[in-house]
Amino acid sequence: MLMTKELLPGTLDMLILKALSLGATHGYGVLLRIEATSRGLLSLEQGSLYPALARLQDRGLISAEWGVSENSRRAKFYQLTRQGVRRLAGETDRWARMVEAVSNVLDTRPSEA
Repeated sequence: MLMTKELLPGTLDMLILKALSLGATHGYGVLLRIEATSRGLLSLEQGSLYPALARLQDRGLISAEWGVSENSRRAKFYQLTRQGVRRLAGETDRWARMVEAVSNVLDTRPSEA
């Protein structure tokens, strides 16, 4: 599994924003959603997730309110703000361009260089 320390800088925030774009959830739910949607290829550590959630909330990209989780525990539930939606769109575009650029380099044959 790929751990967060191996992610490219800025990728964790983008993944969290994407996970929350699928619906509000508590912190551990964000972690599970990222693992599930990556089909088990990404695994986050709680020690990386919760500081990132706090940072995103401080920047106004997500909001949070207290609620009760599915196992009847008090939990903070996070959701995207309008600013977070805009940031996710920009980050998604930037990521797509980066993937295309790297793919172009990796797909180059000697005869094309």
